[in-house]
Amino acid sequence: MDRRLLILFLTIFIDLMGFGIFIPVIPVYARELNASDALVGDLGALFSLMMFIATPVWGSLSDRYGRRPVIMIAVAISAVSYVIFAHASTLFLLMASRMLTGLGSGNITAAQAYITDITPPEGRAKAMGIIGAAFGLGFIFGPPLGSFVFAHSGVEWVGYLAAALCLLNLWAVWAFLPESLAHRDAGRKVRVKPVSGAWAALKDQRFRNLYLISFIFITASSMMQMTVALLWIDDYHLTEKQIGLMFAAVGVASAIVQGGMIGWLQHTFGEHRLMVYGSLCLVVGLGMIPFIPLAWFVPLSAVSIALIALGNGCLNPTILSLLSRNAEQHEQGEVLGTNQSFGSLARIAGPALGGRLYSMGHALPYVTAGAIMLAVLYYVRDLRRAPTDRA
Repeated sequence: MDRRLLILFLTIFIDLMGFGIFIPVIPVYARELNASDALVGDLGALFSLMMFIATPVWGSLSDRYGRRPVIMIAVAISAVSYVIFAHASTLFLLMASRMLTGLGSGNITAAQAYITDITPPEGRAKAMGIIGAAFGLGFIFGPPLGSFVFAHSGVEWVGYLAAALCLLNLWAVWAFLPESLAHRDAGRKVRVKPVSGAWAALKDQRFRNLYLISFIFITASSMMQMTVALLWIDDYHLTEKQIGLMFAAVGVASAIVQGGMIGWLQHTFGEHRLMVYGSLCLVVGLGMIPFIPLAWFVPLSAVSIALIALGNGCLNPTILSLLSRNAEQHEQGEVLGTNQSFGSLARIAGPALGGRLYSMGHALPYVTAGAIMLAVLYYVRDLRRAPTDRA
């Protein structure tokens, strides 16, 4: 493996482990602060709203000034947000910390652009799988660690631990990650209008269907992510530690698929077919979550987790690969940042809708998520006819 990819992998892993720490903590702690189920979903939406506003700006800034400084600034902002979380004794402070964390989440956009800088087009799908594997490993170690610290030391130390990981991450980038962008576009305008920019991006035939596929699939996934801890507590009586282990299982499966299988899967099935299979896996995996009998919770949850991990593993690296392949080198950061913006829009819609559906019926977020994944099949079919592939 390229040494820079290894360092980037470690950097992303440290950052995402800090993010993963909060996954089982936020819904439980928000309830302790008397948040409704709908407001629990809105906390995820607020995070993503700020990420939606910031990511195209981060992407454009990385094209203009380089990937390395953008990653460092974003990580520093995240560190500050986690310190605020450590002192979030009110819902207002909790919301403020999540919004600031969303603002600092542009490092993933710059990291994706970094990978496109140092890998040839034919190797980008496999390289993008590194980010997916880092996400998976963040889920393996982050949620159980967050659950353990929250249960034994309280919410303050959850925030301090995440902030410490960010500082470690910041040092690693400064010390070991060289700049990847050889020719910076100093004259390139920095985008500051994410809504109009996202709308305008849909007019580009190279990327439109890919952006829409990304939006739909992340909406469905985030509906599950923000409510499933509540479901496991309310319907299956899991403890905080057990919820952390469940998320860790998701992470293990995701890391296996995106870190070790994606190259073979794409070579064997091809990118378009892989997106079809991935969508069907998510339809079944998401839809079955609330209908698992208590007596069969462990084995059937393992099936659901495997299907969700396989679906995510098929879709996410493939979308990123197709986007980067069809973008010019000078626009890589902006295109990938725009994709992150559509992902952020999805993470606004998904948690907000999921929290409200959960308050109406515990099965509704997962049935709805599985149903909307069927729409991806239409856009994948249309993608075959669209002029997206240049390679």
